[in-house]
Amino acid sequence: MPNYNKVFLMGNLTRDPELRFTTSGAPVTNLRIAINRVYTDGTGERKEEVCFLTVVVWGKQAESCAEYLAKGRPVFVEGRLRTRTIQSQNETEKNRTMLEIIADRVQFLGSRPKTASSDSAEPEEKHKDEDTTIEEHNEEKEEIA
Repeated sequence: MPNYNKVFLMGNLTRDPELRFTTSGAPVTNLRIAINRVYTDGTGERKEEVCFLTVVVWGKQAESCAEYLAKGRPVFVEGRLRTRTIQSQNETEKNRTMLEIIADRVQFLGSRPKTASSDSAEPEEKHKDEDTTIEEHNEEKEEIA
């Protein structure tokens, strides 16, 4: 019997991406996303549930996610499910099993958030340059005439 393991998820980042490098130098980024579901139960009451998942992104795409994504940003993830067991360090604790998504593709949704420093400084400088250019251009016209 053939096997198929493919997931498509759309949600919002619950924290900033965490970029790390393996011992061999491969970049890996963990994204934590929240996926909301709103539904009406049998009694007609509106309910909402949230599913929190970890998405693991490798390679160049991991570096791009770390550079361009931030908390609250919506993303669309295409990938596969993987379970992994974490060995407990204490004998009293049980081993934990985690479900995570290994991303094949991450699409950035929405517009890129603007930073306060680039918004305030850039337009003023641009206008100053344009004003100076217009004044210089007018002076050149007066000199020619």
